[in-house]
Amino acid sequence: MLADILKKHEMVLDKPESMVKLHTLNDSSVDFVVRPWVKTDDYWDVYWDVTREVKMRFDAENISIPFPQQDVHLYKESGPTETES
Repeated sequence: MLADILKKHEMVLDKPESMVKLHTLNDSSVDFVVRPWVKTDDYWDVYWDVTREVKMRFDAENISIPFPQQDVHLYKESGPTETES
């Protein structure tokens, strides 16, 4: 999917070939390196376009982006009962 996004973007150059690699498997994420080749003047346009398109495609394919989560459980400590006081 990531390579397809780069291939379809009109400002991404065919040569040298873009790179998409699995980088890291973390506790709360799977990190990819996505490096297309572009003309210097097109860099930021491609950067923002690709970022937006990845998010939209992930949403369309029901691919969720994991965010770190922490569950906090609160327990109320009970005080003395009437018979104990």
